[in-house]
Amino acid sequence: MPSARHGNTALAAPPDPITEPRFRWPLSPRPTVSRPFDAPDTDYGPGHRGVDLAAVPGQQVLAAGAGYVVFAGTLAGRGVVSVEHDGGLRTTYEPVRPTVAAGDQVYQGQVIGTVERGHPGCPQAACLHWGVRRGTEYLDPLRLVMTNAAIRLKPWPGSAP
Repeated sequence: MPSARHGNTALAAPPDPITEPRFRWPLSPRPTVSRPFDAPDTDYGPGHRGVDLAAVPGQQVLAAGAGYVVFAGTLAGRGVVSVEHDGGLRTTYEPVRPTVAAGDQVYQGQVIGTVERGHPGCPQAACLHWGVRRGTEYLDPLRLVMTNAAIRLKPWPGSAP
């Protein structure tokens, strides 16, 4: 008589639930990452405090999560939008032509501006620089949109234990 470990009734740990990310990509469809995050070693050291996402000029920029616009305007000659989210996170998008204003409440997926040309080092016609920080610490924005999906292999029917 086969034990519970054999056949189609193998006892396996239940799979971890796939947690949907709290944030969404700021461009649609899902963009290619042109330049990844590179955390600086010191507060003012070299690094890349966000990711560059391949885009086309005029492409809509979407709020990655719900929150309040804390800045929408020109900074150092480029259009910038910053959104404050629950949990102390702040996302920043540049270069953009803002369609929102400071103080506006935004929801996830809402258009907050359009991509403009002019991001230094961008190998495409345009790139959206997307950054996130908690307090003064810069974080990798890709961690906001990735799931914790785990792949579990189950025994093949008829295989040995």
